[in-house]
Amino acid sequence: MNTNRRKFLGLALATATFATVGAAAATAASVEEIKSKGTLVVGIQGDNAPWGFVNSSGKQDGFDADVATLFAKELGVKVQFQPLAVANRIPALTTGKVDILFATMAMTQERAKSIQYSKPYAANTISLYAAKADAVKSPTDVAAWEIGVPKSSSQDKAVTDAVGSTATIRRFDDDAATIQALISGQVKAVGGNQFYGQRLDAASSGTYERKIDFLTTYNGVGTRLGEKDWNETVNAFLDKIKGSGELAAITKKWMAIDLPTFPESIPNIPFTVK
Repeated sequence: MNTNRRKFLGLALATATFATVGAAAATAASVEEIKSKGTLVVGIQGDNAPWGFVNSSGKQDGFDADVATLFAKELGVKVQFQPLAVANRIPALTTGKVDILFATMAMTQERAKSIQYSKPYAANTISLYAAKADAVKSPTDVAAWEIGVPKSSSQDKAVTDAVGSTATIRRFDDDAATIQALISGQVKAVGGNQFYGQRLDAASSGTYERKIDFLTTYNGVGTRLGEKDWNETVNAFLDKIKGSGELAAITKKWMAIDLPTFPESIPNIPFTVK
């Protein structure tokens, strides 16, 4: 390929890329624009009960759906849910495909480089699940095991950090695929949230159990970096439903636990736009 043709193709690619990024950025609406539009598009998990899932009536349901519906009500708009796979959550937000994420977004330093977190509004314990017949008391007991996790999830990071140097980590598209991998024998264990036990027991009663707790994470609402109007609006809403007892009621409904005590700050993860 001659030099002029390479330059032309490079310029064309750069122009196309710029146009794509510009078009995506143009779709990012402010809070006031969403109020005028009348519909809030919420990114949510589509198959991760009880956080977010599609119920038997074909409607989006779960903890995050209830909180997001309250938020849309606070704005005076309708809510439209966009189910997302774990790895697609942040791209959907940053490209303007969704307006906001109520999508089981564990708060991590790495993600905080790409999205703005709200104050925490949910907690989640990440653990190792395996067959009851397999004796596991510490991470050293799973050396050489194949362990499944949803890729790009908090489970992925927690399990990789804990045992990734000795075990083989296999990454699947979402929670449902990860659970199925354990049930079908593709992996010997999985890294899961605090509800994996219920889902595994429903699939094969009495077969699996929680073995090791890795860490407790906190979930925040995700908005785009630098968008102070979204961040302030969400934080004010969360303060309101914490104070009114509505968040506690939703937590009790879906998780059968009391509202956790949330940290005032998390190192290197700002809750507000400066």
